[in-house]
Amino acid sequence: MAGALHLLPVFLLCGYFTLVSARSDGDVPAARAAFSTTGSLSSAGTEAPTSADHDRTAGKPGKSPTIPRHLSEQSFTRSVTKRTKTIQKKRVGGKTTLPKKKKPPEEGGHRKEGGKPEQGLIKHAESSRTTECVHGVSGGLSEMPPSRFSSAETLQDHQAQMGVGSQYESESLRVKDTQLRASSYKRRGLGPHRGRLNIQSGVEDGDIYDGAWCARHRDKQQWLEIDALRPTGFTGVILQGRSSIWSWDVVHSYKVQLSNDSLVWKPCMNGTEEAIFEGNQDPETPVLSLFNSTVARYIRINPQTWYQNGTEGDICLRAEVLGCTLPDPNNLYPWQTEPPGSKDKLDFRHHNYKEMRKLMRSVNQACPDVTRIYSIGKSYKGLKLYVMEISDNPGKHELGEPEFRYVAGMHGNEVLGRELLLNLMQYLCQEYKRGDQRITHLIKETRIHLLPSLNPDGHEMAFKKGSELAGWALGRYTYEGIDLNHNFADLNSVMWTAIELETDRSKLINHYFPIPEMYTSEEAFVASETRAVIRWMQNIPFVLSANLHGGELVVTYPYDMTRDWAPREHTPTPDESFFRWLAAAYASTNQAMSNPNRRPCHNNDFLKYNNIINGADWHNVPGSMNDFSYLHTNCFEVTVELSCDKFPHASELPVEWENNRESLLVYMEQVHRGIKGVVRDKDTDHGIAGAVIEVEDIDHHIRSAAAGDYWRLLNPGEYRVTASADGYTPSSRTCQVMYEHHPTICDFRLTKLRKQRLTQVLKKGEKLRNNMQLRLRQLRNRKQRVAPKASDRRLDND
Repeated sequence: MAGALHLLPVFLLCGYFTLVSARSDGDVPAARAAFSTTGSLSSAGTEAPTSADHDRTAGKPGKSPTIPRHLSEQSFTRSVTKRTKTIQKKRVGGKTTLPKKKKPPEEGGHRKEGGKPEQGLIKHAESSRTTECVHGVSGGLSEMPPSRFSSAETLQDHQAQMGVGSQYESESLRVKDTQLRASSYKRRGLGPHRGRLNIQSGVEDGDIYDGAWCARHRDKQQWLEIDALRPTGFTGVILQGRSSIWSWDVVHSYKVQLSNDSLVWKPCMNGTEEAIFEGNQDPETPVLSLFNSTVARYIRINPQTWYQNGTEGDICLRAEVLGCTLPDPNNLYPWQTEPPGSKDKLDFRHHNYKEMRKLMRSVNQACPDVTRIYSIGKSYKGLKLYVMEISDNPGKHELGEPEFRYVAGMHGNEVLGRELLLNLMQYLCQEYKRGDQRITHLIKETRIHLLPSLNPDGHEMAFKKGSELAGWALGRYTYEGIDLNHNFADLNSVMWTAIELETDRSKLINHYFPIPEMYTSEEAFVASETRAVIRWMQNIPFVLSANLHGGELVVTYPYDMTRDWAPREHTPTPDESFFRWLAAAYASTNQAMSNPNRRPCHNNDFLKYNNIINGADWHNVPGSMNDFSYLHTNCFEVTVELSCDKFPHASELPVEWENNRESLLVYMEQVHRGIKGVVRDKDTDHGIAGAVIEVEDIDHHIRSAAAGDYWRLLNPGEYRVTASADGYTPSSRTCQVMYEHHPTICDFRLTKLRKQRLTQVLKKGEKLRNNMQLRLRQLRNRKQRVAPKASDRRLDND
């Protein structure tokens, strides 16, 4: 008992709620990780539920943490407590705060299926009994008052009452599949490895990528078990139902048991009764139940009631367990096992709209000579769409300097891209001031535009709920309910329809497709955010872009839309090879994507594609920004799915920055591949705007910018390039693209057609050359011969 009393403040000294972190042997444990499952099963505990098929499916229990022989149980507890206090004092300046004790809530009940209250259930802040999880590292008891929150409430409120921080996390892949086991499961696709919070199922039920853990048997003896691999202060459980478009399976209530050795299990108690926690009423809304910290290594979720659906209802759930990993008293060098982070001094936290704006201003103030903040428009609710420009001459397009953009937050709940771009602008400013050669060269040779939040209204909705409780879709859409990734003009259909109807291919266009009038009208269902981005694209001659998303680990490239509206079909652009180069440039340098041992996020194994895929070959996305950018402007754009977790915990942000920092830089440098140059008038030396740049054997042209400069992204090789413009004679030349990180210069000087040159000279009143005088007389004689013939025809008609 004394040992357990020492252990309760051990967790509270951790300073914040966070998910249990655990890695395989040799890995460094992190601050938190989501729990997921793979086919291995747990052995039954002596006081825990068992299933009929346990002997066939259960695996061996993991090795329990042992107390060193030279330490008694009390000494072990004191050692853990002392080491925790030491670490915490270093982290918070030697100050530690413990929560004040609160009176236990009044007693409440939970309704069974028949409608009567079930005694002992922890109902939201109303039970008068003390909920206690009978457990501790040394075998004692840890008492706790009850707490339960639905997704409509805030975890921050509870944490404030407990005197801890407001951080908590979601579905990370750091916990291995083998750390989750179950009493039974229906099939491989519904095994414990599919029990991760927010995991998404495949299109068809019955495959290996289903949307939950589902028990084989329908009784109260089923359980899902998580092995944290080391002593952990468990604090809560988040539950979801099964992700499926065909089935409706949810757990309505459940119990929680804990153990040190996976053999002896002790339940969470509500006074003298086993505590029953409220589960889900629908499959998607996450429901959070909290209890005071209980130290253990293993935790089990034991469903008690579930949606019956007659006799067809299954016990299915997706779960997340909250907790704080305790220091290992056997570890003499604790700093060697601290969570991996970043050496860069950046603001690693989630930012709401006001905080984002404040951070951008601070970067601008720190580097006023190379940064500029501007807005491209407003969201539906009036929030400005801010962009950070980073260049050696901000606010000005320099001749020959390519324009690059990163766009994040198209889906407001996919927040990692937003935070990465805020980190990126800080990093570029710091490294530029420090004199880093790579960053200095990038800023001087590139005009960079960073749009961290395209859908700020959606982000604010997700931000208020937080990482876990926002679920999979809250904040994805704009305030009007529009998915911005399907809201751009469908120019693919315009192009493919023209190809089918036009017999003369010389009359077809392959670039700069005009936007249909019905799309530009005020009545069109087009978001204000979409209209703002289109104006932005039309005003700045962007060359390369990436659209940052979340929820997967893969880079996709155009086309995103299938030609015949098939659910998925490989649909390449004429620039397929270069798009694959771009996608591989990001994916191959991303530490998470390039890890050969990582597991699939949801229902696709992109490792077999080297983490890149044609967008339409994944799923059909009509009206995407990638396709619109390619068909309406010169800009090549890919989509980067940054993480399995759409809304990672703030403690994960340093790791995610390390995963993506090099990728973000390498991808920006690709804007300098291929050829570039200026198309000029041979006589005046002025740049020619709108000149068409055609590369032989690639059926996609680009155009020069207002000053006549152009950029054509190409893989290394030799190309025959032609420049043409209205009123000029086309010019061709051979351009060689090398592997170096700088483009090949291919300038063009076009000669005006004779008629245009004559008209220009006469307007200026200049003296004609002899050959031009002869050409002028020929034109006048031709007009004189044509005029009488036209008169004779009119007389004949009369």
